[in-house]
Amino acid sequence: MGSGQVTSSVPSEPSDFQGKHVTVAGLGVSGVPAAKVLHARGAIVTVVNDGDDARAREQAAELEALGITVRLGDGATLPEGTELIVTAPGWKPDKPLFLAAEQAGVPVWGDVELAWRLRGPDAAPWLAVTGTNGKTTTVQMLASILRAAGLRTAAVGNIGVSLLDAVLGEERYDVLAVELSSYQLHWAPSLRAHSAVVLNLAPDHLDWHGSMEAYAADKGRIYEGNRVACVYNVADKLTEDLVSEADVEEGCRAIGFTLGTPGPSQLGVVDGILIDRAFVENRHKNAQELAEVSDVNPPAPHNIANALAAAGLARAFGVPAKAVRDGLRAFRPDAHRIAHVADIDGVAYVDDSKATNTHAAEASLAAYEPIVWIAGGLAKGATFDELVAKSAKRLRGAVLIGADRALIREALARHAPEVPVVDLQRADTGAMLQAVTEAKRLAQPGDTVLLAPACASMDMFTNYNQRGDAFAEAVRELGAGA
Repeated sequence: MGSGQVTSSVPSEPSDFQGKHVTVAGLGVSGVPAAKVLHARGAIVTVVNDGDDARAREQAAELEALGITVRLGDGATLPEGTELIVTAPGWKPDKPLFLAAEQAGVPVWGDVELAWRLRGPDAAPWLAVTGTNGKTTTVQMLASILRAAGLRTAAVGNIGVSLLDAVLGEERYDVLAVELSSYQLHWAPSLRAHSAVVLNLAPDHLDWHGSMEAYAADKGRIYEGNRVACVYNVADKLTEDLVSEADVEEGCRAIGFTLGTPGPSQLGVVDGILIDRAFVENRHKNAQELAEVSDVNPPAPHNIANALAAAGLARAFGVPAKAVRDGLRAFRPDAHRIAHVADIDGVAYVDDSKATNTHAAEASLAAYEPIVWIAGGLAKGATFDELVAKSAKRLRGAVLIGADRALIREALARHAPEVPVVDLQRADTGAMLQAVTEAKRLAQPGDTVLLAPACASMDMFTNYNQRGDAFAEAVRELGAGA
């Protein structure tokens, strides 16, 4: 790790917006509050938005009533006089608006960057989390641990609670647990966290970033300027490489987490106990018990890794071991994350609809065996050979749904030809019930029917939540008729 003289509280540019011409790119969850905040600070705000639907017009009317200019259906043109762009995180860097801004020398910030620069001098430090999978669960675990330590905290950022609201609201926090996506990190050049973790890295959102290297680099921004700890995944060397490349404050430490026995400056697992050998005196000889594996809900391997990452950040902030245990015990995961739905005729039915990419599905499949796997949806450019090859021995059967199911079927034919496959062509509302019914037919007592689609859901469902709900409803209907 580098040891640059990075300060964590002083932004690289002043945040005086009085009379400044600011363009906000995109309405929605981040754009509307950003426009309001900037307007309230005296900026001359213009909002541009690609879409011109009913929701956009409703939001535009709300902003125009405040005196904010809104241009719907035009997100490509740089408004004249623009001195700064504040963008919604999902807007791709190659959009014409940003190319025009680059040519004109206009800086581009995301809503996270704006929130960071608007913090007060006594603002709560940020414990930041990113990674391809597990971000939300880890941030929620972290917030639970911090609360168990008696700290005023909130889980914010990409998790759905606006960072602007957290930073500018009346409630005072001791520390914030912050989930950050690669999109948000791309547009947050001056962010400096107290401590941060990259949970894992696997190909995802490459259509947005352009390459795996660019995606990893944006994830790695989370380590820049860290003060106390850069937490990384021992099993994922890419995360350690990002730590090595980061420019951090003097004294910041690299802290690994592993599902195996931890070495010095690591957290790990020994005989069913989560162990800290990082934040203890004489870490070469001593260790601190933090919690039992059974305190992690659910105790699947990738979720234990999430718990270790959360514990690492909490311990970096000085949280006692007892609070780690109490916080993990109190934590309840969100729906559709390896959620046990029911047992029917000796078969467990598990909903991991949140497994929307191959990396997440691989972690889910590693938690059970034998498995009847329900998979498919929108592949988003993913390939499935590695996933199937690693998981083949665990599969009793597979039921495939969705637009890109043929890609999974072909991977199964190459790497698991003995596994029976049911290919469902239908995409109507009854498709999930048929999928669950076919899975029940393939399953034997002691098996797990696992919805871990490895694909996005929007070909058949509004989102992964609706897909998981459909699975749970189908399981309940099946159980009622059993």
